[in-house]
Amino acid sequence: MTIYLPIAELSVNIFIILGMGAAVGFLSGMFGVGGGFLITPLLIFYNIPPVVAVATGANQVVASSISGAISHFRRGSLDVKLGTVLLVGGLAGATVGIWIFSLLRAIGQLDLIISLMYVIFLGTVGGLMLLESINAMRRAARNEPPVPRKPGHQHWVHKLPLKVRFKKSKIFLSVIPIVALGFAIGILTSIMGVGGGFIMVPAMIYLLRIPTNVVVGTSLFQIIFVTAYTTIVQAATNFSVDIVLAFILMVAGVIGAQYGVRVGQKLRGEQLRALLGLLVLAVGVRLAVALVVTPADVYSVVMGAGN
Repeated sequence: MTIYLPIAELSVNIFIILGMGAAVGFLSGMFGVGGGFLITPLLIFYNIPPVVAVATGANQVVASSISGAISHFRRGSLDVKLGTVLLVGGLAGATVGIWIFSLLRAIGQLDLIISLMYVIFLGTVGGLMLLESINAMRRAARNEPPVPRKPGHQHWVHKLPLKVRFKKSKIFLSVIPIVALGFAIGILTSIMGVGGGFIMVPAMIYLLRIPTNVVVGTSLFQIIFVTAYTTIVQAATNFSVDIVLAFILMVAGVIGAQYGVRVGQKLRGEQLRALLGLLVLAVGVRLAVALVVTPADVYSVVMGAGN
């Protein structure tokens, strides 16, 4: 059964799209990530134009992030003040990212840059995640305790000016690195169609030393508004959000996430990180192969950016 995607301008098998959405939803529920860094490459593999895959992938992240943020807010594990500071940087970064996105599309280099960024990005993150999880499993096998962080240790970010007290997170921190982190995630969201949570969360924990119990909810709070803003501006400026594709992915993703959560609860943390690292690496390798292998159709006909 095929369905026509009006913005992507092609017909697709609806069951394959439903399968993609369900699979990414399952992995999102299992690993606790938004899934934007997976759905965008999968759509590209299925010959969805990268410009549509990025914008529509960002749209899907909004739905999954809202549900998670509401849950964290009810449990009191969301720092709205900290999230708002992140949001300021995120919106600025998304604006710059959309400008870069439009520029790359105008000069005809968008597809290549998106693929290269994903190869570098996924390869680095997946490799580090896999290495860390393997070391954790080795320590667990030898019954070695995890290495504790030194109490009172001051990172360089804690010496910066313009400090603000965040009562919910119980930290006194400069707004400069917080805004800078939000800015970087905003650029990634608009160019790559990712929520950025799997970069923001480790950065908030290990770089900014924000308590783990508020990190995930605060990250989701920022992601909601940045991805929503990115989706709206992408639709208005680049006309690249395919609502039909987004709706199918969201419905399937919500269903898949329910089953993913159940499976994830049965695995240990280091096992989950190892599986996610392997998955991220596999997607990065697949994109890298696609960049160097000669395609079956050397030439293609596409609509002009101005049409």
